[in-house]
Amino acid sequence: MHWPKCSIRKKFESQIRVLCGSATWRCRHFSSENKVEENSPVTPMLKHLMMKIKSTGPITVAEYMREVLTNPLKGYYMHHDMLGEKGDFVTSPEISQMFGELIGVWFVSEWMASGKPKKFQLVELGPGRGSLTHDILRVFNQLDSLLSKCDISIHLVEVSPKLSEIQALTLAEEKVELMDSSPSYMQGVAKTGLPIFWYQNLSDVPVGNNFYLAHEFLDALPIHKFQKTEKGWRELLVDIDPEAPDKLRFVLAPSATAASEAFINEKESRDHVEVCPDAGIVIQKLAQNIEKNGGAALIVDYGHNGTKTDTFRGFCGHKLHDVLTAPGTADLTADVDFSYLHRMAQEKVATLGPIRQHDFLKNMGIDIRLQILLQNVKDAIIHRQLLQSYEMLMELDKMGGRFNFFALLPHYRLVASEKPKKPHHSTSLSVHVAGFGELLWK
Repeated sequence: MHWPKCSIRKKFESQIRVLCGSATWRCRHFSSENKVEENSPVTPMLKHLMMKIKSTGPITVAEYMREVLTNPLKGYYMHHDMLGEKGDFVTSPEISQMFGELIGVWFVSEWMASGKPKKFQLVELGPGRGSLTHDILRVFNQLDSLLSKCDISIHLVEVSPKLSEIQALTLAEEKVELMDSSPSYMQGVAKTGLPIFWYQNLSDVPVGNNFYLAHEFLDALPIHKFQKTEKGWRELLVDIDPEAPDKLRFVLAPSATAASEAFINEKESRDHVEVCPDAGIVIQKLAQNIEKNGGAALIVDYGHNGTKTDTFRGFCGHKLHDVLTAPGTADLTADVDFSYLHRMAQEKVATLGPIRQHDFLKNMGIDIRLQILLQNVKDAIIHRQLLQSYEMLMELDKMGGRFNFFALLPHYRLVASEKPKKPHHSTSLSVHVAGFGELLWK
């Protein structure tokens, strides 16, 4: 079978011509380098992928990402601490405590707005090093007089053994390994006294009045990539480069695949699309539980509202890294399509956003929090660090404009009395929601 070649260009989104018979197609794709490194290592993951491709043929980008990031033996996330200055990227919680504190305030605000239920399960998906949950727990501890009669527990969904160990060191006084029969694989008690549980899968987390947090989680889930051609939509696949047998290349499937027939929206106007079915499944699970049991979900990630095309990229040592070079040594990511998340909620819940991180944090009172911290700091170096971290979080050409906040809430949360007859998707609200409007304390 002949697979049309899709070679690599330097720009983030470049256009090339792909020849297949007499048809000429245009293909958009991502790469950070014009050429792969001449002496790039043949990693264990690359050997694994080549064996797989030789056995079954070219694989989807989704399968490539899944293997590279979460393969139990060789996956990037399974054995790396990729966060912080020594890792491959830095997240907002690693920059400033203010970020996590304000998210903690948001959850308390939503808990209050939902009638102060007696049970509060905070569920974080992909908790990183635990820094965000750590800052949230500090807020819960400071508001103990408000939350004292509430049964609070922490539930972390983490597939990486390496990161779960780091999270335990950050959050817990001690950890306890559990038997295989338990839904959670590890449990402990937080330094603030709250119980913490670790899970491999979201489906293992107990249902109930759950408040979900997904910060830079969905962007790492596997995506399918599709290109519009003269013969219809074709899926982009990963194959071995016949001109360089120890390297990989992108190819276009010569005919429609099951994914290209299932995942392309009928109203799609772009000529290149990335779809993340796993993100859709996550949103459906969150929406189903929130509809039935109450609670809320806050999604924080970089992304777009159905406008971008090719965003697949790699990061290694805080620098862009070719996505097909030395697989297993770099993080892979793609922008979140928030319009897709809205569709996947299937009107079971109300969706708010996306709005820019700058606007959300400003609405949550980050300026006031900054001034309080500055007043309590005497050290000039810490004073300067606080200002620099504020700028990184808020400036529009940095995280303030690149990251977005998106929320799922029960429909009844957005009306003053009865449940609405029509589903809500709004950024202009008649009922106040913290962050998506200025924070108000009753």
